[in-house]
Amino acid sequence: MPKKFLKNALIALTLSAGLLTATNVDAAKSKPIVLETQGSYAVGGKTVRHSGTFSEKNFLSPDGQKAYGDHLYCFYQIPVNAHKYPIIFQHGGAQSKRTWETTPDGRDGFQNIFLRKNFSVYLVDQPRIGEAGLATEPVGTGNVWAGNPLYADKTLFILSRVGTFDGDTPHVFDNSAFPKDAESFNQFQRSWTNYTSELDNDLNADALAALFDKVGPSILCGHSMGGTVCWRTVFRTNNVKAIVALEPGGTPFVFPEGEVPEAEVANFAILGASTMAVPLEDFMKLTKIPIVIYYGDNIDLASDHTGKNKWATELDMAKKFVAAINRHGGQAELVELPKVGLKGNTHFLMADLNNQELADLIEKWLKSKGLDK
Repeated sequence: MPKKFLKNALIALTLSAGLLTATNVDAAKSKPIVLETQGSYAVGGKTVRHSGTFSEKNFLSPDGQKAYGDHLYCFYQIPVNAHKYPIIFQHGGAQSKRTWETTPDGRDGFQNIFLRKNFSVYLVDQPRIGEAGLATEPVGTGNVWAGNPLYADKTLFILSRVGTFDGDTPHVFDNSAFPKDAESFNQFQRSWTNYTSELDNDLNADALAALFDKVGPSILCGHSMGGTVCWRTVFRTNNVKAIVALEPGGTPFVFPEGEVPEAEVANFAILGASTMAVPLEDFMKLTKIPIVIYYGDNIDLASDHTGKNKWATELDMAKKFVAAINRHGGQAELVELPKVGLKGNTHFLMADLNNQELADLIEKWLKSKGLDK
């Protein structure tokens, strides 16, 4: 083996070992997670009866049987000495509750981080995805993320602003807070989850509101396409105490009827920010709770990179959304993380290398609103 190659291999091995050692040391320093209880259940959903009469002579036939589906799946953990208000985590498109679990490189995700901060944690799978995959309607042609196999590794990598590709070789942006080892890339690509039916965000909001009514007053934390589910959930329940939104987009921002702003046009037009009008009475409910929205790095409307450009249209619309809430007497904030010293974040900012710092920032905001008691 050439000496230069051996030297480089040893350096790489040493760095990898160092990262593992650092991770283990950090884990050892973290206080143990002591749970009072944990569990899971389904919420919401419906049943549809197939026509005909059931017979054990043909027990595989759907005749006379019911299909259960369109419910939400929730896994919860309640720590000892928990704060008053739990955090309910709503994932984004083509994802699942795994979004909040262990990061691609093996560090604590928001699930463990906020448990250590003494918040009860509720992780949700939207209806028709993940562990809530049962549906009462067949898959149509309107959901590009339904079905297998899902040929979208480059699409999703670029849309998430992790980096770009040279042929089949992925390149993480130099300034990115995404881990740059091959296994993290592998874990990231294996986190995507296909839908089992059409995407229906009113159905999703109905189910999430039912969860809030079951759990009681709680904090709602949503990501990406889950943003619109967050906004709409507030229209359906009075138990949302605050919203923490991580790069909402990919589904509509809501505005009062007659106040819907123009959207910036993305290079790939269908990916641009979208809006929907709602009655002012509904929109006003968003003005009654504190809302904070976070966006990461590498967002640039002038860029030819599809992800950078697409998320610039979403950031622009988020600013207009915040302005509309505050214009009507609300208390919404938008934080561009690079401007407050947290740099390099991808679209999956809750899993980036600085996710602990982001969690600390969120905790500080929750404290400022009296929601950490």
